[in-house]
Amino acid sequence: MYLCKFGKMDDMRNVPFRSVVAVLSAVMLLAFQSCKSQYELMLESHDVPAKYKMAFDLFDAGKYAKAASMFESLKIAVGGTAQDDTVQYYTAYSHYCYGDMAAAEQAFESFINVYPRSPFADKARFMYLDCLYSSTYRYELDQTPTYKALAAIANYLIDYPDNEYAAQCHAMIDNLEERLDRKEYESAKLYYTIEDYKAAHYALKLVLKEDADNVYREDIMYYTVMSAYKYAFNSVADRQRDRYVTFTDDYFTFVSEFPDSKYRKELDGLAAKVQNILNKK
Repeated sequence: MYLCKFGKMDDMRNVPFRSVVAVLSAVMLLAFQSCKSQYELMLESHDVPAKYKMAFDLFDAGKYAKAASMFESLKIAVGGTAQDDTVQYYTAYSHYCYGDMAAAEQAFESFINVYPRSPFADKARFMYLDCLYSSTYRYELDQTPTYKALAAIANYLIDYPDNEYAAQCHAMIDNLEERLDRKEYESAKLYYTIEDYKAAHYALKLVLKEDADNVYREDIMYYTVMSAYKYAFNSVADRQRDRYVTFTDDYFTFVSEFPDSKYRKELDGLAAKVQNILNKK
Protein backbone atom coordinates (compact mmCIF):
# COMPACT_ATOMS: atom_id res chain seq x y z
CA MET A 1 0.00 0.00 0.00
CA TYR A 2 1.18 3.48 -0.90
CA LEU A 3 2.67 5.40 2.04
CA CYS A 4 2.44 9.22 2.16
CA LYS A 5 4.84 11.39 4.07
CA PHE A 6 2.80 10.94 7.27
CA GLY A 7 3.91 7.33 7.49
CA LYS A 8 1.67 4.29 7.63
CA MET A 9 -2.00 4.59 6.88
CA ASP A 10 -2.81 3.72 10.48
CA ASP A 11 -0.97 6.88 11.56
CA MET A 12 -3.28 9.02 9.43
CA ARG A 13 -6.05 8.41 11.93
CA ASN A 14 -4.22 10.60 14.39
CA VAL A 15 -3.82 13.55 11.98
CA PRO A 16 -6.52 16.23 12.29
CA PHE A 17 -8.83 16.34 9.27
CA ARG A 18 -8.29 20.09 8.72
CA SER A 19 -4.55 19.59 8.54
CA VAL A 20 -4.96 16.94 5.87
CA VAL A 21 -7.21 19.23 3.83
CA ALA A 22 -4.76 22.12 4.16
CA VAL A 23 -1.82 20.01 3.00
CA LEU A 24 -3.75 18.56 0.09
CA SER A 25 -4.94 22.05 -0.96
CA ALA A 26 -1.39 23.35 -0.90
CA VAL A 27 -0.17 20.42 -2.97
CA MET A 28 -2.98 20.92 -5.50
CA LEU A 29 -2.23 24.65 -5.74
CA LEU A 30 1.44 23.99 -6.40
CA ALA A 31 0.52 21.39 -9.02
CA PHE A 32 -1.89 23.81 -10.70
CA GLN A 33 0.70 26.58 -10.78
CA SER A 34 3.31 24.23 -12.17
CA CYS A 35 0.92 23.44 -15.05
CA LYS A 36 0.62 27.10 -16.07
CA SER A 37 2.58 28.18 -19.11
CA GLN A 38 5.23 30.88 -19.03
CA TYR A 39 2.77 33.12 -20.88
CA GLU A 40 0.02 32.61 -18.26
CA LEU A 41 2.43 33.25 -15.42
CA MET A 42 3.70 36.42 -17.10
CA LEU A 43 0.15 37.72 -17.54
CA GLU A 44 -0.22 37.59 -13.75
CA SER A 45 3.25 38.96 -13.09
CA HIS A 46 4.03 42.49 -11.88
CA ASP A 47 7.40 42.50 -13.64
CA VAL A 48 6.65 45.29 -16.11
CA PRO A 49 9.93 45.18 -18.12
CA ALA A 50 9.61 41.41 -18.57
CA LYS A 51 5.94 41.67 -19.61
CA TYR A 52 6.78 44.51 -22.00
CA LYS A 53 9.48 42.40 -23.65
CA MET A 54 7.25 39.33 -23.90
CA ALA A 55 4.43 41.39 -25.43
CA PHE A 56 6.70 42.50 -28.27
CA ASP A 57 8.21 39.02 -28.63
CA LEU A 58 4.69 37.63 -29.09
CA PHE A 59 3.80 40.37 -31.56
CA ASP A 60 6.97 39.82 -33.60
CA ALA A 61 6.26 36.07 -33.61
CA GLY A 62 2.81 36.68 -35.09
CA LYS A 63 0.96 35.54 -31.95
CA TYR A 64 -1.31 38.56 -32.06
CA ALA A 65 -4.12 37.38 -29.78
CA LYS A 66 -1.65 36.65 -26.97
CA ALA A 67 0.22 39.87 -27.69
CA ALA A 68 -3.02 41.84 -27.40
CA SER A 69 -3.76 40.28 -24.00
CA MET A 70 -0.23 40.97 -22.79
CA PHE A 71 -0.36 44.60 -23.92
CA GLU A 72 -3.79 44.95 -22.29
CA SER A 73 -2.35 43.69 -19.00
CA LEU A 74 0.30 46.44 -19.13
CA LYS A 75 -2.05 49.40 -19.58
CA ILE A 76 -2.50 50.31 -15.94
CA ALA A 77 1.15 49.66 -15.05
CA VAL A 78 2.55 51.99 -17.73
CA GLY A 79 -0.15 54.67 -17.47
CA GLY A 80 1.40 58.13 -17.45
CA THR A 81 4.84 56.85 -18.47
CA ALA A 82 6.76 57.22 -21.72
CA GLN A 83 5.59 53.73 -22.69
CA ASP A 84 1.91 54.55 -22.33
CA ASP A 85 1.08 55.43 -25.95
CA THR A 86 3.27 52.60 -27.25
CA VAL A 87 1.35 50.00 -25.23
CA GLN A 88 -2.00 51.50 -26.19
CA TYR A 89 -1.09 51.59 -29.88
CA TYR A 90 0.21 48.03 -29.99
CA THR A 91 -2.84 46.80 -28.14
CA ALA A 92 -4.95 48.14 -30.99
CA TYR A 93 -2.48 46.98 -33.64
CA SER A 94 -2.42 43.45 -32.20
CA HIS A 95 -6.21 43.24 -32.37
CA TYR A 96 -6.01 44.47 -35.97
CA CYS A 97 -3.38 41.92 -37.01
CA TYR A 98 -5.36 39.14 -35.33
CA GLY A 99 -8.42 40.16 -37.34
CA ASP A 100 -10.62 41.37 -34.49
CA MET A 101 -11.70 44.52 -36.31
CA ALA A 102 -14.37 45.50 -33.78
CA ALA A 103 -11.83 45.52 -30.92
CA ALA A 104 -9.21 47.20 -33.11
CA GLU A 105 -11.63 49.91 -34.23
CA GLN A 106 -12.56 50.72 -30.64
CA ALA A 107 -8.93 50.69 -29.49
CA PHE A 108 -7.67 52.88 -32.36
CA GLU A 109 -10.52 55.37 -31.85
CA SER A 110 -9.65 55.62 -28.16
CA PHE A 111 -5.96 56.03 -28.99
CA ILE A 112 -6.62 58.86 -31.47
CA ASN A 113 -8.69 60.75 -28.91
CA VAL A 114 -6.22 60.31 -26.04
CA TYR A 115 -2.91 60.65 -27.92
CA PRO A 116 -3.50 63.00 -30.88
CA ARG A 117 0.17 64.09 -30.93
CA SER A 118 1.74 60.66 -30.52
CA PRO A 119 4.30 59.54 -33.12
CA PHE A 120 1.85 56.70 -33.80
CA ALA A 121 -1.11 59.04 -34.36
CA ASP A 122 -0.99 59.26 -38.17
CA LYS A 123 -0.77 55.50 -38.58
CA ALA A 124 -3.47 54.98 -35.95
CA ARG A 125 -5.87 57.33 -37.79
CA PHE A 126 -5.43 55.37 -41.00
CA MET A 127 -5.73 52.01 -39.24
CA TYR A 128 -8.98 53.20 -37.67
CA LEU A 129 -10.31 54.00 -41.15
CA ASP A 130 -9.18 50.60 -42.39
CA CYS A 131 -11.11 48.97 -39.54
CA LEU A 132 -14.23 50.89 -40.55
CA TYR A 133 -13.67 49.91 -44.18
CA SER A 134 -13.15 46.24 -43.31
CA SER A 135 -16.33 46.19 -41.24
CA THR A 136 -18.59 47.15 -44.15
CA TYR A 137 -20.89 44.60 -45.77
CA ARG A 138 -21.46 43.42 -49.32
CA TYR A 139 -24.01 45.38 -51.31
CA GLU A 140 -26.99 43.09 -50.56
CA LEU A 141 -26.84 43.88 -46.85
CA ASP A 142 -27.32 46.97 -44.68
CA GLN A 143 -25.04 49.78 -45.85
CA THR A 144 -25.04 51.86 -42.66
CA PRO A 145 -21.39 50.90 -41.93
CA THR A 146 -20.52 51.92 -45.50
CA TYR A 147 -21.90 55.43 -45.00
CA LYS A 148 -20.02 55.68 -41.67
CA ALA A 149 -16.74 54.63 -43.30
CA LEU A 150 -17.20 57.01 -46.23
CA ALA A 151 -17.83 59.98 -43.95
CA ALA A 152 -14.78 59.18 -41.81
CA ILE A 153 -12.49 58.70 -44.81
CA ALA A 154 -13.73 61.90 -46.46
CA ASN A 155 -13.07 63.88 -43.28
CA TYR A 156 -9.61 62.34 -43.02
CA LEU A 157 -8.76 63.43 -46.57
CA ILE A 158 -9.91 66.96 -45.80
CA ASP A 159 -7.48 67.10 -42.87
CA TYR A 160 -4.66 65.15 -44.54
CA PRO A 161 -5.10 65.52 -48.33
CA ASP A 162 -1.53 64.72 -49.31
CA ASN A 163 -0.20 62.31 -46.71
CA GLU A 164 1.17 58.84 -47.43
CA TYR A 165 -2.20 57.13 -46.99
CA ALA A 166 -4.19 59.42 -49.31
CA ALA A 167 -4.04 57.10 -52.33
CA GLN A 168 -5.29 54.15 -50.29
CA CYS A 169 -8.10 56.28 -48.89
CA HIS A 170 -9.21 57.31 -52.38
CA ALA A 171 -9.21 53.64 -53.40
CA MET A 172 -11.40 52.82 -50.39
CA ILE A 173 -13.84 55.58 -51.33
CA ASP A 174 -14.06 54.32 -54.92
CA ASN A 175 -14.81 50.81 -53.72
CA LEU A 176 -17.43 51.90 -51.18
CA GLU A 177 -19.16 54.22 -53.64
CA GLU A 178 -19.28 51.42 -56.22
CA ARG A 179 -20.93 49.23 -53.58
CA LEU A 180 -23.59 51.87 -52.92
CA ASP A 181 -24.14 52.30 -56.66
CA ARG A 182 -24.59 48.55 -56.99
CA LYS A 183 -27.07 48.55 -54.11
CA GLU A 184 -29.20 51.25 -55.80
CA TYR A 185 -29.02 49.54 -59.18
CA GLU A 186 -29.88 46.06 -57.92
CA SER A 187 -32.71 47.35 -55.74
CA ALA A 188 -34.35 49.06 -58.72
CA LYS A 189 -33.65 46.13 -61.03
CA LEU A 190 -35.48 43.82 -58.63
CA TYR A 191 -38.79 45.18 -59.94
CA TYR A 192 -37.73 44.10 -63.44
CA THR A 193 -36.80 40.65 -62.14
CA ILE A 194 -40.25 40.16 -60.60
CA GLU A 195 -41.84 41.47 -63.83
CA ASP A 196 -43.34 44.63 -62.37
CA TYR A 197 -42.21 46.64 -65.39
CA LYS A 198 -44.05 49.86 -64.57
CA ALA A 199 -42.40 50.04 -61.15
CA ALA A 200 -39.06 49.01 -62.63
CA HIS A 201 -39.18 51.81 -65.20
CA TYR A 202 -39.94 54.38 -62.50
CA ALA A 203 -37.36 53.04 -60.01
CA LEU A 204 -34.54 52.82 -62.55
CA LYS A 205 -35.13 56.36 -63.77
CA LEU A 206 -35.19 57.56 -60.18
CA VAL A 207 -31.76 56.02 -59.52
CA LEU A 208 -30.19 58.15 -62.27
CA LYS A 209 -32.17 61.21 -61.29
CA GLU A 210 -30.67 61.03 -57.81
CA ASP A 211 -27.25 59.71 -58.85
CA ALA A 212 -26.43 60.62 -62.45
CA ASP A 213 -22.85 59.39 -62.06
CA ASN A 214 -23.79 55.89 -60.94
CA VAL A 215 -21.11 53.53 -62.27
CA TYR A 216 -23.84 51.18 -63.50
CA ARG A 217 -25.42 53.90 -65.61
CA GLU A 218 -25.31 51.91 -68.87
CA ASP A 219 -26.94 48.86 -67.28
CA ILE A 220 -29.55 51.01 -65.55
CA MET A 221 -30.47 52.73 -68.81
CA TYR A 222 -30.64 49.38 -70.61
CA TYR A 223 -33.13 48.00 -68.09
CA THR A 224 -35.06 51.27 -68.27
CA VAL A 225 -35.51 50.73 -72.02
CA MET A 226 -36.37 47.06 -71.55
CA SER A 227 -38.88 47.91 -68.82
CA ALA A 228 -40.58 50.41 -71.13
CA TYR A 229 -40.77 47.82 -73.92
CA LYS A 230 -42.15 45.01 -71.75
CA TYR A 231 -44.62 47.32 -70.04
CA ALA A 232 -45.94 48.38 -73.45
CA PHE A 233 -45.93 44.83 -74.83
CA ASN A 234 -48.01 43.54 -71.90
CA SER A 235 -50.47 46.45 -71.96
CA VAL A 236 -53.99 46.36 -73.37
CA ALA A 237 -54.19 47.38 -77.03
CA ASP A 238 -55.52 50.91 -76.55
CA ARG A 239 -52.65 51.75 -74.16
CA GLN A 240 -49.81 50.26 -76.18
CA ARG A 241 -49.14 53.11 -78.61
CA ASP A 242 -48.30 55.71 -75.95
CA ARG A 243 -46.18 53.20 -74.06
CA TYR A 244 -44.27 52.17 -77.18
CA VAL A 245 -43.57 55.87 -77.77
CA THR A 246 -42.05 55.99 -74.28
CA PHE A 247 -39.91 53.00 -75.20
CA THR A 248 -38.77 54.76 -78.38
CA ASP A 249 -37.79 57.88 -76.45
CA ASP A 250 -35.81 55.82 -73.94
CA TYR A 251 -34.18 53.86 -76.77
CA PHE A 252 -32.93 56.98 -78.56
CA THR A 253 -31.65 58.41 -75.27
CA PHE A 254 -29.72 55.20 -74.68
CA VAL A 255 -28.11 54.89 -78.12
CA SER A 256 -27.13 58.55 -78.18
CA GLU A 257 -25.17 58.06 -74.95
CA PHE A 258 -23.91 54.52 -75.57
CA PRO A 259 -23.68 54.06 -79.36
CA ASP A 260 -21.26 51.14 -79.03
CA SER A 261 -22.98 49.41 -76.13
CA LYS A 262 -23.02 45.65 -75.79
CA TYR A 263 -26.81 45.99 -75.64
CA ARG A 264 -27.07 47.93 -78.92
CA LYS A 265 -27.87 45.01 -81.25
CA GLU A 266 -30.67 43.72 -79.01
CA LEU A 267 -32.23 47.15 -78.57
CA ASP A 268 -31.95 47.97 -82.28
CA GLY A 269 -33.97 44.85 -83.03
CA LEU A 270 -36.68 45.85 -80.56
CA ALA A 271 -36.74 49.41 -81.88
CA ALA A 272 -37.31 48.16 -85.44
CA LYS A 273 -40.08 45.88 -84.23
CA VAL A 274 -41.76 48.72 -82.32
CA GLN A 275 -41.48 51.06 -85.32
CA ASN A 276 -43.34 48.54 -87.46
CA ILE A 277 -46.06 48.33 -84.80
CA LEU A 278 -46.39 52.12 -84.59
CA ASN A 279 -46.54 52.45 -88.39
CA LYS A 280 -49.52 50.10 -88.45
CA LYS A 281 -51.47 51.88 -85.72
